[in-house]
Amino acid sequence: MRGPHNIWRLIRTGATFERTGAMKLALEAMEVPPRLRVVARVLGWPFKWLGYAGDPALPPVTRALTALGPAYIKFGQVLSTRPDVVGAELADQLRVLQDKLPPFPTTVAEATVREELGQGVEALFTEFSEPVAAASIAQVHRARVAATGEEVAVKVLRPGIERAFRRDIDAFHFAARMIEALSPASRRLRPSDVIAHFESVVMGELDLRLEAASASEFAANTEADGGFQVPKPFWNLSSRRVMTLGWAEGIPMGEVAAIREAGHDCVSLSERVLQLFLSHALRDGYFHADMHQGNLKVAPNGDIIAYDFGIMGQIDEYTRRVYAEILIGFIRRDYRRVAEVHFEAGYVPRDRDIDDFARSLRAVGEPIFGMDASHISMARLLAYLFEVTERFGMQTRTELILLQRTMVVVEGVARSLDPNVNMWQVARPVVERYIHANLGPRALIRDLVRTARVLGRFGPRLPQMAEALLIRQSEAPPPAPRQDRGHAVALLLTGAIVGAAAGAALALF
Repeated sequence: MRGPHNIWRLIRTGATFERTGAMKLALEAMEVPPRLRVVARVLGWPFKWLGYAGDPALPPVTRALTALGPAYIKFGQVLSTRPDVVGAELADQLRVLQDKLPPFPTTVAEATVREELGQGVEALFTEFSEPVAAASIAQVHRARVAATGEEVAVKVLRPGIERAFRRDIDAFHFAARMIEALSPASRRLRPSDVIAHFESVVMGELDLRLEAASASEFAANTEADGGFQVPKPFWNLSSRRVMTLGWAEGIPMGEVAAIREAGHDCVSLSERVLQLFLSHALRDGYFHADMHQGNLKVAPNGDIIAYDFGIMGQIDEYTRRVYAEILIGFIRRDYRRVAEVHFEAGYVPRDRDIDDFARSLRAVGEPIFGMDASHISMARLLAYLFEVTERFGMQTRTELILLQRTMVVVEGVARSLDPNVNMWQVARPVVERYIHANLGPRALIRDLVRTARVLGRFGPRLPQMAEALLIRQSEAPPPAPRQDRGHAVALLLTGAIVGAAAGAALALF
């Protein structure tokens, strides 16, 4: 229920942000108008004593979110993929937000397995370890399947986690509505849409069948990718609260010294991780959107292993083509073509000057090309590009923001393995291969055939559909609905009731 009963949770949230020093930083990162910043600080200060202290060793915002619990930790992680909302600096801080929590007893996990899979652990597995990893939503046990002897990772949801998340998400929705009602200027950040996006991500992670489906689809897409592995799910040992995947044996990608000692070629690995990510994004339109070092391993044979498929990105075919044309335009330093692509795709309003836009793009690209290989950054290019497009009136596109954010993470992984990796040189063959396959004459013929098939399916209905459309266009528009004054009054009263909690609500953003 998204009602006033959420006020207490929001007051404690605001109090924690104020006590940890995160309130000021969060308001500045969100570029909240100065007057509202003062109001939030004044209203939040009296409740400071109610806030959680958190770990003083952590940065303020990370400290506050960690103290507030699993839902807030996960919210911070999701916001780290949205620099358009929280700003680049705060997004960088949130990207390293850790959700390592104390494990719950193995006996509880075993009871969950028995309840979900209909059999006890002793019947399904010959081995079932103590927790090897514990996060905000679930923990992982290493096990061996009784029927086949295969080593697997068994992921089990924390007890009561669904109810806890729903309670906090409920409070987030309430806060977003109040922020939009009390601060029209905040609507440009679309708080309700941000919470809806967060809810969709979390609800997917709380149903482990969906994560198993993501793993299965990702594994099928990448099956032919050399030097890359994705653990496949064991469907007969998975359910809503339990998921079983093949065990990923290897050295964590973050342990670079251990990777070198094992004899692996770090230069080759750095190039491969970047090219794999671009291939998945462009070729498949489905990519791992949380591809940091903690979710990657290097197998004994040198393969890269990816796991943890809670956050995946998806891009439609048309957007992939636009993105590829933008990248190849920058690689070839054809800024006029990059500008044309933005206008053709409708990303930039047509009333803007294309020549001015092309010059702005040149100002973005040329300084980067003047750098040496160790400083060339595709992620920096994309960040600058979004700044320019925003100035020219481009609307925020969530899927591109997520792609850009993941590119930053993947580039960081690549540079940790080889600080001198040349991003343009590594990316160019992947982008050119995609361009050749999807923007040439063969691609045009393929698109025409596909269009003909669609028209063929709807052929018998096309005359009726055209007639219905023409009739609707010729009809007089319906009268404008009268404003519901009762609803407006109720909203104002609710706003007045929660006015004292406005500072706490603003702290969520």
